[in-house]
Amino acid sequence: MRAGWVLVVVAGVLAGCGAKTLQHTVKPGENLYRIGLAYGVTHQELARANDLRNPDRIEIGQVIRIPGASRQLPVNTITPVRARDDRPPAKEIPAGPKAFAWPVKGATLASRFGPRGATHHDGIDLAAPVGTPVQAARAGRVLYSDRLRGYGNIVILEHEGGWATVYAHHQENLVQAGEVVRQGDVVGRVGETGQTTGPNLHFEIRKDNVARNPLFFLPQGRAVAGRSPTQAEGGPDA
Repeated sequence: MRAGWVLVVVAGVLAGCGAKTLQHTVKPGENLYRIGLAYGVTHQELARANDLRNPDRIEIGQVIRIPGASRQLPVNTITPVRARDDRPPAKEIPAGPKAFAWPVKGATLASRFGPRGATHHDGIDLAAPVGTPVQAARAGRVLYSDRLRGYGNIVILEHEGGWATVYAHHQENLVQAGEVVRQGDVVGRVGETGQTTGPNLHFEIRKDNVARNPLFFLPQGRAVAGRSPTQAEGGPDA
């Protein structure tokens, strides 16, 4: 986890602070998401740096400015995005004391996991009033607690067995890196920091750095206001 997704996201912020700006010419099969992965910059940051109103539509031959990059890098157009939306076998879903719990009580499922045009929404968005407590979905250790462009105030927890959970757009983070938390401990409060359309929690579940659909791993029932999780599966708003 440390050498994977976290470093890619953090590198995106550091790149955005650099003085250099490299120009990348879009080639067949490339999209903003894959270009961002190659250079360690989020697709949201690339969209802002290039003033793209519709980041899902870029054309072959279009020149994209890459903040902070110093040299051309190859863009992988073959390897699938590191996200899976298949329902895992029951034996692969953590149970008992290792099971995941809903991180916000009484929230509304505002946006789903899955494809978003040429990009991919790696989590779900749970809309709730600003200040609503955000709870650890499972016991673990705080891997990262800081602010990232696009994600706003973000907390990442690592859990036993290669699992990790991500909590973004906080009004404020209430834990620090290195802290050990129990399931249900408050790690932040719902906010609208970063790039978002309103107060919500962007929540991800990852296994070995691969994003998985949280709705397959969270308890069933009316945990989300107005609908059950099984009625609302699928993609978008980070």
